[in-house]
Amino acid sequence: MKRLLTKLYRLVIAVIILIAGVTFERTGLIELLSDPYEYPVILELLIQHVYIVGLSMLIATIIGITAGIVLTRARFRKYAGICMYIIGLGQTIPSLAVLALAMSFLGIGFKPAVFALTIYSILPIARNTLAGITAVPPELIDAGKGMGMTPMKILLEVEIPNAMEVILTGFRVALIINIGTAALAYVIGAGGLGDLIFTGISLMQTDKLLAGAIPVTLLALFGDFLSELLGLVLISKGLRLSNR
Repeated sequence: MKRLLTKLYRLVIAVIILIAGVTFERTGLIELLSDPYEYPVILELLIQHVYIVGLSMLIATIIGITAGIVLTRARFRKYAGICMYIIGLGQTIPSLAVLALAMSFLGIGFKPAVFALTIYSILPIARNTLAGITAVPPELIDAGKGMGMTPMKILLEVEIPNAMEVILTGFRVALIINIGTAALAYVIGAGGLGDLIFTGISLMQTDKLLAGAIPVTLLALFGDFLSELLGLVLISKGLRLSNR
């Protein structure tokens, strides 16, 4: 049975590669990529896209994890609901509208794109940080107190390690959303792979459309892989939910 599934898997991969090759040839993508003058353009747009995503995710991760931790402290726990609601307002507004609002007071270009993507990415990280730390068994915290740990040490050595898998799940969701939404940054002059996508749509050039859409898809897959890799590095084997 296992051998049959392996053969079926290889067949499916071969069919996908064949279909992709035919599609790329007929749409002119291969011809576009074979043009040496196009490589610097695509590479520059890819770097812009990664930079926008990377910076906004860095800011969102710092704000989201900090907010989640603060809202789990006894003094601020009663404000958790209203704070999560306020943070969540950023995701109830369509992404294009958030970009437009950011552009209205930050102008066009890089800054409003990073601001809007940061707002869009904070909620999953903050929400999962709050949920993960809240779900830590009280017995573990009591054990830490019994061992003479300070509140900061309990947070760093008990609460965060036990909540890390849930936190990383929020990070993964935010990263995938961010990579896809960053393509819209082109409409406010921030560049990125959205340049190729929207140019391809407006000029009805499928090759340019695919030259932008395929890297975005691959970036999303790489982001998912990176999140898995971070999980292997940051979560001890004994704490992984899958092994409980």
